[in-house]
Amino acid sequence: MKKSIFLSLSLIVFFWASSSPARGQTYAEKLGYPKGKKVVIFHVDDAGMSYESNQGTMQSLDFGIATSCSIMMPCPWAANFIHQAKAHPEWDLGLHLVLTSEWKTYRWEPLAGKQLVPGLHDPDGAFWHTVEQVVQHASPEEVYIELKAQIERALRLGLKPTHLDSHMGTLFAHDKFLEKYIQVGVEYDIPVMFPGGNNVLLEESMTAPIIRKLKAEGKYHDGMPIPKPEILLKSQALGKQIWEMGLPVLDDLHTISGDWKPDHAHSHEELGQYKVDQFKRILEKMEPGLAMIIIHSIEYSDFFKRFSGSGDSRYGDLLAMTDPELKSYIEKEGIILTTWREVMERRKRLIQP
Repeated sequence: MKKSIFLSLSLIVFFWASSSPARGQTYAEKLGYPKGKKVVIFHVDDAGMSYESNQGTMQSLDFGIATSCSIMMPCPWAANFIHQAKAHPEWDLGLHLVLTSEWKTYRWEPLAGKQLVPGLHDPDGAFWHTVEQVVQHASPEEVYIELKAQIERALRLGLKPTHLDSHMGTLFAHDKFLEKYIQVGVEYDIPVMFPGGNNVLLEESMTAPIIRKLKAEGKYHDGMPIPKPEILLKSQALGKQIWEMGLPVLDDLHTISGDWKPDHAHSHEELGQYKVDQFKRILEKMEPGLAMIIIHSIEYSDFFKRFSGSGDSRYGDLLAMTDPELKSYIEKEGIILTTWREVMERRKRLIQP
């Protein structure tokens, strides 16, 4: 595999029915997992974002069913997490590539500096708050420079990332950003999170917020068809391209556990149980193949509330990850838990002479 490969999305003709692993082998089967099995990476996002995020991530990996995590390198607590993780070489540590800084009062800045990536800086000098602002102001070349800066910082700190993924999905919001994401993965020989299979859970993840918005506006009725987002229409063809470049590909991806909230007032224990039930629901819903399920665990603290209203939900994720009921369910159903490290090792064995 040549590291100089440049993927041009404009040269790919996307057909929904083309080369679909869902109609033949799943990517899990291609990687050597048993046919018909559900293989899952429980993945903790946002390590490095805060002390609470670091503690929640470590507890999810140490005492829970989480098998992987990714670190936000521009954030203040990233180096702390990496230094602590050196005592746990078995942990599966990737990079949560950052192009946004979403909170009002707690911000982080691009690592490449304003001279090299001016379009990634908002008037405060931090990343822009929203994905839409990044798409409006930043060039693909600036994105590429910043992604490399984040990877290089991790390498300087002694971390060889097991994979790359995208904070707030920004790298999936623009075709040229997606090109650069895949390009750095190929250049550094690091797997990129990309769902190119049946995408049953990804479709739920992408359409549920649309339905919720329409319901709030009084514009939704049961059975109302929701158009498939563009990424779903082209994901299988692009997944095939990534696989042919020598990197592993997911069959599915779930991204919205942070949106799960009971309809009634709840205690933390009730929220944890609610999330356990929801994780069991999506594990039942997923089709055989390799899926990544994203969570956001924190150790609970009142301080976290000073910059984010998501603390209860994130603590609920930690409670679910460490709940014996969910672990027992996974074992009973014969679901295989894996890591990005193992997935890449399996992919490499397929291309070695």
